[in-house]
Amino acid sequence: MKVRLNYVSASPEALQTMLKFEGFIKKSGLDANLYELIKIRASQINGCAFCINMHTRDARKIGETEQRIYLLNAWREAPFYTDKERAVLELTEAVTRISEGGVPQDLYERVRAHVDEAEYVVIIMAINTINAWNRIAISTGMFPEEE
Repeated sequence: MKVRLNYVSASPEALQTMLKFEGFIKKSGLDANLYELIKIRASQINGCAFCINMHTRDARKIGETEQRIYLLNAWREAPFYTDKERAVLELTEAVTRISEGGVPQDLYERVRAHVDEAEYVVIIMAINTINAWNRIAISTGMFPEEE
């Protein structure tokens, strides 16, 4: 496998723009574990090996369990996620696959049962940010390196 191009050297402003999104999310106070779950789940859907590798490692570093990471792609059948996490994971799937059905009103209401308007917007920004990272990594040919 070969990286197609180094987007950072090709356009440093692109990296700075993405880092501003990350800064916004970090400043928002969104739970770090929840953000890693969002990143991993969206990356699984998008097939971004680079991001899956990065964010599963990052999740473990902040205390996420192996079991929850391994079962994330089958979260509906696993009893290890909170109701809030389940709602956010479902929203992550809907936003990542937005062209397949949008975000249904009942899903919006399930998420809003756990978060206020401001946190809902932060979660949407978090989902959009990892989807953008996935698209950058896949489009430029980034891949995980062996440890």
